[in-house]
Amino acid sequence: MPYRRLPNTNQARMRSLKMAVDMGEKLEDTYDLAFSYRTLEEASSLLVRYERAMSEYKQCSSSQVNTNKKFQNAIKMARLYISHFIQVFNMCVLRSEIKPEAKLLYGLDPESNVVPDLISDDNIYEWGQKIISGERTRMQNGGTPIYNPTIAKVRVHYDIFVEYYNNQKILQNNTSRTIGNVSLLNDSVDKVILDIWNQVESTFEALPMEDKMKRCEEYGLVYYYRRGEKKGTETVSDM
Repeated sequence: MPYRRLPNTNQARMRSLKMAVDMGEKLEDTYDLAFSYRTLEEASSLLVRYERAMSEYKQCSSSQVNTNKKFQNAIKMARLYISHFIQVFNMCVLRSEIKPEAKLLYGLDPESNVVPDLISDDNIYEWGQKIISGERTRMQNGGTPIYNPTIAKVRVHYDIFVEYYNNQKILQNNTSRTIGNVSLLNDSVDKVILDIWNQVESTFEALPMEDKMKRCEEYGLVYYYRRGEKKGTETVSDM
């Protein structure tokens, strides 16, 4: 037998709620509405709030996605220059041009020539700070600057990365906040949709099954047939 399925995504919730409200506004003056006018008022008010919340979420999500391409390039360049600087610095130590204990200024292990893990954004952020601070301190103590790349070149790409890094954090927080606002409304939306669907099915209960389903679907109800099931089954169930 066919069964109805309540919407389980935000887009489906908004689509179902909007179909019911649109039908309600269309039939409001004809007294043919299949659910109560009090429910229509509640659904209309909730739809406005839900559409606004969804719109804010989409705007924030779109901004995050659009900025992410430039952010990925900034990550790539910052990782490249930080890694290259550390490799050149390690070579200077191996050639005895710089004492091994100077590595401590950079947060590096004097006994290791391994480049730190720079896979994550947070690690790039952390190690960029350490390398820039360490090179500045060593030079202030009379050390010879590292070249190819210079710390100034590293700093340029690191600063670009930091700008995008901080911006992405803000965008991520905005996206998280706005999707949270949508989620807070979901229970209310689900309850109103269920109430509308129950009222609509009750209104058309006396009709033949196919006619009933057709009228109910005009209000946004969604019916499914199980695999191998033929249309024309006389009972509708919930899932």
